[in-house]
Amino acid sequence: MSQTKAAVRGTKIKLSRGDIIFNAIIYTIAVILILVTLYPMYFILIASISDATKVSSGQIMFWPQGVSLKAYRQLAEYAQLWVGYRNTILYAVVGTIITVAVNIPVSYALSRKKLFGRTFFTFFYLIPMFFTGGLIPTYLAVQKFGFLDSFWVMVLPFSVVPYYIIVGRTFFSNSIPEELWEAAQLDGCGYLGFFFKIVLPLSKAILAVIALWAAVGQWNSYFNALIYLRNDALQPLQLVLRNILISNQTISSMSSGAAAVEAKQMADLIKYAVIVVSSAPIMCMYPFVQKYFNQGVMVGSVKG
Repeated sequence: MSQTKAAVRGTKIKLSRGDIIFNAIIYTIAVILILVTLYPMYFILIASISDATKVSSGQIMFWPQGVSLKAYRQLAEYAQLWVGYRNTILYAVVGTIITVAVNIPVSYALSRKKLFGRTFFTFFYLIPMFFTGGLIPTYLAVQKFGFLDSFWVMVLPFSVVPYYIIVGRTFFSNSIPEELWEAAQLDGCGYLGFFFKIVLPLSKAILAVIALWAAVGQWNSYFNALIYLRNDALQPLQLVLRNILISNQTISSMSSGAAAVEAKQMADLIKYAVIVVSSAPIMCMYPFVQKYFNQGVMVGSVKG
């Protein structure tokens, strides 16, 4: 038996000419797509550490020239930048925990066929995916609850996301069979024990997916802060970076002659540095959850 397996492993499958051509085309397309996707990010990185004059004149293509960290040093001089970083990290951590804690139990409950009023609750959560109350009613509701200009306005009012609930419900429906609950009952397990001891350990994939989506959403969020926050001490990173860009553009527009050209070049260089500063933490985190992300998306979308 072992000799047969070894013989099969050692057998080389001979590809036809058509197969070779097809594979060559597929690999070529894949490489082109990878380059098209990665080059803009690579260009932003090398442009942010290159000489501003050479960047503005279009001399930067594949390698950095006149390497300088001037843009990053200027960014670091803004004290508000570090306040924004601290706030965004807090919003991302606390907001992700609340989002997962709110949406996962709802997703699991809706996945159980014996839930009383299951159809009604499903439509109840589906409606906000297509219709919302609008900005003014939402603002008034947030104001009535006393969340305006506070830390909690960034993590509580918008923690329930119908899309996350639907994706989670699909995952639980396909991955947690009713027979598992019946077996747990025979061992004396209750609803809460079954959920925390059995369901959650088997749902690491969907937990990682929703946590990643929530963290990225919180990290990139600026509109809610723009509407509901007035205190500079509570501003997230994205809003701080936006203010820095506006400030540099204003300075460049108010200058004249050689000073205007230099200010414009520096403003463009800071744009690239801002993109790197705002994107680097999320890009560093993604490889650690990529496995769960891919698994969760596939299991939650394919029946069986």
